[in-house]
Amino acid sequence: MTPESALAELEALGNPEGAIGMASYHKVPRRYLGIAVPALTDLSREWRKVLTLEDRLALASSLWSTDIHEARVLAAKLLEQARIRPDDAGAWALIASWVPDFDAWAIADHVSISGQKRLVADPSRIEEVEGWTTSEHMWTRRAALVMTLPWTKQNNPSALDLEIRDRVLGWAAGYVPDRDWFIQKSIAWWLRELSRHDPDRTRAFLAEHGAEMKPFAMKEAGRHLAADPETTEPQDPDTETSEAETPTAETPDN
Repeated sequence: MTPESALAELEALGNPEGAIGMASYHKVPRRYLGIAVPALTDLSREWRKVLTLEDRLALASSLWSTDIHEARVLAAKLLEQARIRPDDAGAWALIASWVPDFDAWAIADHVSISGQKRLVADPSRIEEVEGWTTSEHMWTRRAALVMTLPWTKQNNPSALDLEIRDRVLGWAAGYVPDRDWFIQKSIAWWLRELSRHDPDRTRAFLAEHGAEMKPFAMKEAGRHLAADPETTEPQDPDTETSEAETPTAETPDN
């Protein structure tokens, strides 16, 4: 499969009316084809069955370079597997190379889902991700939290898992003074997921840093700790924009 034939297949699935709506929704100036995510998911599964890993990497790189919304989502989905053999630096290096290009939550989160799987496969890659936390690029800083979300979810974490969990909480603490909405949302997202499996660490973080977080983020982080009044500080409508008026920035479009 050539990049040209892959793009032709994508364009054949396009919906001009849907493309207009997507452009309006995502608000980033690039080409949109109007293809729903489930169709891209189906296409990626079909292509993964017939393409070698080397061919997938080459195709994903070519699709990403088009800067077409659906092509970039599909590029990410071509690498969205828990097991990739061989899991050498190839897939992870390509995913990491895309991070500086992030400029919108939907594409960033699709790539981050693929990145999560490569981090779980090789946790030593956390060392590279830590370098993202000091980037001047907001989306790169945000990706460090989104890609490490699997470490919020273990019910029986190993010693290494707990070490990574505490390490990422340290990154989140460093992000607290950043007033960017997407950064605050990513902190809240990480803590909210962690609270389902490790409420004590979540409460400890909020007790130390919650007062410095934006009220909406504090409230979101403590959503599943509602019985604890210290984690449910009310939002001041005079100083904060409500979440209903801000973009949803934690799950890919669907």
